[in-house]
This record gives sequence, C-alpha cells and structure tokens, in this order.
Amino acid sequence: MLFWRYIYCIRWNILLGTKGRKAKCQICKKESEFISETLKICLSCIRKKPVETKKTTSKVHKKIREEFKLPGKPPWDKNGLKCNICHNECKIGMGNQGYCGLRKNFNGKLKTREGILHTYYDPLPTNCCASWFCPGSKERGLSLAVFPFSCTFNCVFCQNWQHKNIEMGNQIEIEHLVREAKEAICICYFGGTPEPQLPFLLKATKKILENVNTRICWEWNGTGNPSLVRKAAEYTYTTNGTIKFDLKAFDPNLHIALTGRPNKRTLDNFHLIANEFKKRDLLTATTLLIPGYIDKEEVEKIARFISDFDPDIPYSLLGFHPDFKMIDMPVTTSKQAEECYQAAKKYLNRVNIGNKHLLY
Repeated sequence: MLFWRYIYCIRWNILLGTKGRKAKCQICKKESEFISETLKICLSCIRKKPVETKKTTSKVHKKIREEFKLPGKPPWDKNGLKCNICHNECKIGMGNQGYCGLRKNFNGKLKTREGILHTYYDPLPTNCCASWFCPGSKERGLSLAVFPFSCTFNCVFCQNWQHKNIEMGNQIEIEHLVREAKEAICICYFGGTPEPQLPFLLKATKKILENVNTRICWEWNGTGNPSLVRKAAEYTYTTNGTIKFDLKAFDPNLHIALTGRPNKRTLDNFHLIANEFKKRDLLTATTLLIPGYIDKEEVEKIARFISDFDPDIPYSLLGFHPDFKMIDMPVTTSKQAEECYQAAKKYLNRVNIGNKHLLY
C-alpha cells in the first residue's frame, strides 16, 4: 500500500507541479492554493473567527457523512439509548444509529455490530508510525495489522477513509484473530480508529494473550471511554507495545474544522496514559502536516503539551499527500517539515519526520 501511495503522489505532483488548486476563503475572501476547496476557509479565519467557521464546516461535515449514510453529528435523543464507548456519547433514538454507524436502537435495545475488520500481515520491520524507535523494527517476522472499520471523527483529509464503508469489512470472530496472531510477533490495531470497536478488540486481545506471546500496539485518535483506554494500555504495558495518539491539531477550533469533532477527550486520554503508565517508548504521538492548516505554530503547541508529561516522548511529523476530501491540496514541502521539526525540537528531545518520500 505504501508503494502505491508513493506512485500516486508522483503522478499528482506531475499533474499539478506540486501545487494544489486555488480556492477562496468564504469569510475573508483570500485566495490561495493552501485553502481547501472542501472547507473553503483559511487557517487564519478558523483560528480567529470560530463562530463563522463552525457554521460553514458543520454543513461540510454533514454533507460528507451523508454520502456514507452516517449521522451528520452524534445523535442526542432525550429518550434514546446512551452509548458510552467513545467521546461522542450518543443518545440513539428508536430506529436510529449512532455516529459510528455500528450501533442502532432496535426496538428499544442497543444492537452493536462488532468484529467488522480487515486483517493482513506486514513483514518486520514494518512501516508503522513507531518503527523509528520501536524494538519491533529490529526484529524479523510478521506483524498482524488489524484494521477496524468506523471512526469517531470525520477527518476531511483522512488517509484511510475506506473505514466509512462499513459494509466492505469482514465480520471476523475472536477465534479467527487468535489463529492469525499465532503467526505474528506483534499486533497493531489502527483504522479508522479502534475506539468504536474497542470492547470487542479488548475481548479479542485477552483471548489472544492467553494463547500467544505477542506485542500489542494501538494507533488511535484517543477518544475512547477512559476505562476502556486504560485496559488497552495495560495490555500494551505488559507486552512492551506502543500506543500512538494521532494529535491532529491542538487549537480546538482548527480541530473541529478538520475533523468535525472536538479534541478534549483525546488530550485527556493522552494525559491519563502519560501519568499512569510510566514506561519508555510506550506512548508516542504523530501529527499530519497538512499544508495551509498544520503549521509550525500548531506543532509547537502540540509539542509543548507533550513535553509537560515527558520531553522524551517520541513525536513524529508525517508528510501529507492529497486524499479523500482534500484531493486539491498540495503535498507537504521540505520547508514546512523542517520548520515544524524545529518548532517541536524546542520542547521535545525525540522528533522524527516520517513519510519523507512524500515531501518536495
């Protein structure tokens, strides 16, 4: 998959000359290739004019989710059934579904689709976001990649947006995962994000570890119920795995504009794991360097937040390629990556630039 993304970006750069198409900000009327045609709002207005921004971007996110027959926002029916799996805390009315698309109020009972996954093996050393420091990158063997469908955000730049096509996923039983895990040195749950299916994945992990000695890793947006997040962290702690938080933005207005949802639970859960699980290289974070939106100012805020817990927490800045609803945007420049790297290094000792093959 990484190879084809590389070919895709080469083709895109040939077509556009490494630049995106110009779009106009609906608020300030500025025109630039660093304004998304989907969002139609520039970074400056997102930061300074949150009320106007939210009116526009909420419509954008609603329209995107309608394409996949998903609720435009987390439902809140005062007589609905409450779901506490993630930060959205949906109250689902009769006959309706939750934000993730996996839970439905069926005749007054909450019905859940679980085990909707795609799995495959990656040879070690793999291309995971922690490979630049993880001990698994020095081993030889297989990593079991577990891709749970669904998500708790609605990122307009999503690099794995196929998770929204829930019907494409296979319903995989726990015993099947146990058999697959026997061939692997480590297991990586990613997605989408694991949170909507976290209860199932925790049950599966418990059964796997009763039968297999393997490393458990999570790559998520960090929005799960804290009790579930804590249990997932315990499995990672005891197996010497890693937990990667995708810190998409620090500014709350920018985060909502880009993902459709707030980042408070993400930051709270990062705080939880940093304080309760003291082990080197257990916790890590990444940020996707979206041109025009994630700049050195944003990265510096994230790095400062991470350093409050431990300046040795590894932090990786990832090159962006145009995808999903940001197909019009340019790829990350080497200049942007270097500026963000220097901003992060003010606060953190271990900073990495990932996806360097995407930079120009």
